[in-house]
Amino acid sequence: MAPNASSNWLLSYCTVLFPALIWLIFRILKKIIKWPNTHESTAGIPPGYRGLPLIGETLQFMAAVNSSNGFYDFVKVRRLRYGNCFKTNIFGETHVFVSSTESAKLILNNDLGRFTKRYIRSIAEVVGHQSLLCASPQQHKHIRNRLANLFSTSSIAVFVEQFDQLVVSALSRWEHKGTIVILDEALKITFRAMCKMLMSLEREDELDVMQKDIGLVCEAMLQFPLRLPWTRFYKGLQARKRVMGALEKMISERRKRGLEAHDHPHDFLQHLLLMEDDPNSCGANEALSLSDAQIKDNILTMIIAGQDTTASAITWMVKYLGENQEVLDILKAEQLSLAEKSSPNAFLKLEDLNDMPYASKVVKESLRMASIVPWFPRLALQDCEIHGYKIKKGWNVNIDARSLHLDATVYNDPDKFIPSRFDDESKPYSFLAFGQGGRTCLGINLARAMMLVFLHRLVTTYKWKVLDSDSSVEKWALFARLKSGCPVHVTKIGEDITPP
Repeated sequence: MAPNASSNWLLSYCTVLFPALIWLIFRILKKIIKWPNTHESTAGIPPGYRGLPLIGETLQFMAAVNSSNGFYDFVKVRRLRYGNCFKTNIFGETHVFVSSTESAKLILNNDLGRFTKRYIRSIAEVVGHQSLLCASPQQHKHIRNRLANLFSTSSIAVFVEQFDQLVVSALSRWEHKGTIVILDEALKITFRAMCKMLMSLEREDELDVMQKDIGLVCEAMLQFPLRLPWTRFYKGLQARKRVMGALEKMISERRKRGLEAHDHPHDFLQHLLLMEDDPNSCGANEALSLSDAQIKDNILTMIIAGQDTTASAITWMVKYLGENQEVLDILKAEQLSLAEKSSPNAFLKLEDLNDMPYASKVVKESLRMASIVPWFPRLALQDCEIHGYKIKKGWNVNIDARSLHLDATVYNDPDKFIPSRFDDESKPYSFLAFGQGGRTCLGINLARAMMLVFLHRLVTTYKWKVLDSDSSVEKWALFARLKSGCPVHVTKIGEDITPP
């Protein structure tokens, strides 16, 4: 191994192990007085290896986080070894992973109130405990109701035209670049779209600062929760403080001018603030509005979800299409036909998206194969049984969506990109790109709209060739982001091109 390569490897290794060892020392000191004198009974509990006392398999998990296969590789290896239900220990807590449609239905339906949503501590710390991702069941219901208007049909209709303008503007600059990194471009477009919709933030300097900070927050989500200056977790917390400060400043300025002032933008932040004075905005037993902390945490959450997950999904979609010419030809015929029916230079409308049946299947198939959100975490609120195994109160139960999406007993040829597989209805609880049940992702229709708009503009404007077929994922990323970013060579389609 060359000296530089050896040094880089050692630095990367120490970056993972040193914070891990410090964290483990704190855990040991905290729990040493509670060291058990007897072994826990294993009768009837899921198979798996709990690892060393207190440490569990945390180091193996962090090694996967720092690998080119991504943190999901940790789960994949154990599922192949133990089956569709296994247990492990990460960050000092028991985690059970399940991967069947029956278990997904049981957990996501949650009719008996046995489970609640729960992310690992590092995620809650950086996105905020008042975030929809981390809120308690009672808070979650209240926050979800308050946020629902963002995703109403009328709101999405306005957003579609705004997003289309951003996409058209961005793609117009590709012509002279030749090579484009799709992930970089998609992140810029989706970030600007979410900031405009949520808080009317459009100044380039402010956008650049906030996008950098959001990136640091995302990088901190899977880190050891150590507040040491050189760690990604600490840098993520500092970035969160800056984002919270910027949002607090916006809220303060709007209140100072008066919430009913005519010069306020009609965005989602304004909608939330106006709820304070609207007695009809909620039921008699609920608070009239969200607190400032809830507003700020959830705007941060929606920026991350709207930008990072959607941009990642768009990137994988472009890669899959570039590698499946037959699918691309069918899609291009549909989209060029739609473009011919539209007025020249007109922006897409929400109803146009309903005329994209094949594109909708392309979106769905891309989400199935990429599994941007690989598992859905829940906390067991009571003892219960899954797959015939005992699940104890306080255990983390994770629905392994990626395993389900690639299960050959659920999907024929699951490793192949076949949008037409969605000509028929999927088996219930076999497609979990947005979850299901009471905590189905609020942004499901918004994300779908963004992907369809981008897809339409791309296939009707450019031909492209994928320059890097490597499917390795980005290190440290909570969501499955393509490491290469999907570099493509683009060539503008001539105006005389007609559908094949």
